[in-house]
Amino acid sequence: RICGDYKLTINQAAHIESYPLPKIEDLLSALAGGVAFTKLDLAQAYLQLPLSDSSKQYVTVNTHKGLFEFNRVPFGITSAPAIFQRCMDTLFQGSNGVIVYIDDILVTGKTIEEHLQNLEVVLSKLSEVGLKLKQQKCIFLAPEVEYLGYTITKEGIKPSASKVQAIQEAKTPTCLTELRAFLGMLNYYAKFLPNLSTLLAPLYKLLQKRTAWQWNTAQQNAFKQAKELLQQNSLLIHFDDSKPIILACDASPYGIGAVLSHKMSDGSERPISFASRSLTSAEKRYSQLDKEALAIVFGVKKFHSYIYGRKFVICSDHKPLSYLFNETKPVPVMASARLQRWALTLSTYQYSIKYKPGHELANADALSRLPRPVTTFSDHLPGELIQLINYLVPAPVTAGQIERETEKDPILGQVKRYVSMGQFPNTDDQRLQPYIRRFQELSLMHGCLLWGSRLIVPPSSRKLLLDYLHDTHDGSSRMKGLARGYMWWPGMDSDIENIVKHCEICQKVQAKPASAPPHCWNWPSQPWTRLHLDFAGPFLGHMYLVVVDACTKWIDVSMMSSITADSTIDKLYNIFASFGLPRTIVSDNGPTFTSEKFKKFCKENGIKHITSAPYHPQTNGLAERAVQTFKRSIVKIQGNSIQNRIQKFLFRYRITPHPVTNISPFEFLFNRKPRCQLDLMIPDVSIQVEKNQEAMVQKKKKQVCSFAIGDAVYVRDFSAKNTEWLPGKVSKVTGPLSYHILLSDGKVIRQHVDNIRKRSI
Repeated sequence: RICGDYKLTINQAAHIESYPLPKIEDLLSALAGGVAFTKLDLAQAYLQLPLSDSSKQYVTVNTHKGLFEFNRVPFGITSAPAIFQRCMDTLFQGSNGVIVYIDDILVTGKTIEEHLQNLEVVLSKLSEVGLKLKQQKCIFLAPEVEYLGYTITKEGIKPSASKVQAIQEAKTPTCLTELRAFLGMLNYYAKFLPNLSTLLAPLYKLLQKRTAWQWNTAQQNAFKQAKELLQQNSLLIHFDDSKPIILACDASPYGIGAVLSHKMSDGSERPISFASRSLTSAEKRYSQLDKEALAIVFGVKKFHSYIYGRKFVICSDHKPLSYLFNETKPVPVMASARLQRWALTLSTYQYSIKYKPGHELANADALSRLPRPVTTFSDHLPGELIQLINYLVPAPVTAGQIERETEKDPILGQVKRYVSMGQFPNTDDQRLQPYIRRFQELSLMHGCLLWGSRLIVPPSSRKLLLDYLHDTHDGSSRMKGLARGYMWWPGMDSDIENIVKHCEICQKVQAKPASAPPHCWNWPSQPWTRLHLDFAGPFLGHMYLVVVDACTKWIDVSMMSSITADSTIDKLYNIFASFGLPRTIVSDNGPTFTSEKFKKFCKENGIKHITSAPYHPQTNGLAERAVQTFKRSIVKIQGNSIQNRIQKFLFRYRITPHPVTNISPFEFLFNRKPRCQLDLMIPDVSIQVEKNQEAMVQKKKKQVCSFAIGDAVYVRDFSAKNTEWLPGKVSKVTGPLSYHILLSDGKVIRQHVDNIRKRSI
């Protein structure tokens, strides 16, 4: 057989055929029901495909007898397998009982008569197009055949005996190259070997970076046992769409596994395929509940082509998952975000989930313990918040402190271990009961316990966080609203109420009981539609303009040098520059608001001005309440200048959920949650994301080609009717990623590097 060396010629310049080769799993799944098999081998494969006259010149070979052109597709062409596969798929399109992988054809049928009919159709089509077979390699009507490294029988599929013998005779590896070759041969048959991955764990350890080569007893035992495992020749049955499908999944502390099976007529389960993988370092820190759920998602994705669009049963030995992933019940609201995402993934499949004890789930359990290795903005903020950065105190507690204190605490340490194992023991310990009641909603993240998305705070850190929540002396309702967005511990609400009840400063400035219900205004459905205005003071030597948004309860406080109409209008213009014009303003009957200048200001800006009833400021109750809240808070906040205390009050007020709307004014107005010191407690996953993004950027940079003036290239000219690659030369470098290209017709075009490639001919 003559083969040309085309790697520096046509393989560099020719368009690569993108027709996909079939997946071996898809081919083998089409053999279900076959009673006998015929294997046909095409003689010389590609050399039976004629070339067009225009293509022959490109496959010229230089020999000692001179230059010769191929008349047919030669070996050595990169696109040859894809071209040949496309031709064969087109030829046998619609034929029954036929699978084709390049030049290997396999024919079968559910009866001998059907087999012969299918074979006649195949031979007729081959004869029509003039394709020839190699007789000595053809096998007809055999009960079993070797195909693509597998032995195919009517009962199922098993590894080829010749391939098994080659692995059995493999010598002990002496370097990484030999080890990778051995593991590659074994992994080809991984679907047959449920016990493979743990046996190979000592060998995979040698492949890790910065690991010295040391072949010890553990490696030798793994090498020997892997050979013995392959010798057992596990038989996998053919996939049959008419039989019930079962997906058994399980997880261990270091791996996850799944087994796809058919339930036979006698009630037994026969495996179709095995799959497993090791857990990543991050996944190993998951709770057992999350690991078991991950095993299900892994199994569903691994066997997607078998189960999508079909009904199947998921079996798990972790009972909580039969409720969390129940196809007829919603996922609990306090379930972790990870579980909610996985439940959404499963919702696209037609499944039912069933609990099975571990001893009835031996296949998947073994796989999980014998896993295969894993193949490896800025926003504009209001000026007050920007100024406040200088005055923020350090975070009271960080995620690292929470992790360490959780591990030290005798109760939370136990809870952490139980969550990691996936079950709580039967106990009457009252200290554990609050956690047992929430067991299905507990999870682990970077060593910290979470209830839903709320961090569980160990006792040693609770006093610090309570002091932080109360440093502006808010009431218990506001403190609870803020705390519930970040943290939880048993009795947290009672602890917050007690700290407010026993705070001497809070009790001294406690508001008097309300004398009468305030005037009830209609609640506007849109933010910044109606604003309530009032002046506070003289207070601490100054006057203040207080503005409240009736919808979001957002408060703005401006220190005033005077309260004339001009100065008030100036302050309002500053506020409106950030948030826009309201439709309505509500104020009292003070001289500033009843002046002609203020009336003109409202008229020019299309603002409706409403004043409260004379001598009854309670009509403007929202502004009155805001003034009271502001004064009371400023008195409580100690230290710093008046301006700094105002900014601190505004920051805490705006990020705390309001008891009327149950959402913070900041989040209501800007439609995003504000960041504060409490966010520092939550483990930050952005660091790993940034590392991954940077790795992708660096990888992409390495793939970018660069060219010099005079380089021969191919380029696409999008101004032409067709966009074929045209030959040319680089005439000018116009930027780091753009060039001027001189075409053969003298035309010069400017093009991006993505549309340029090197030319070798």
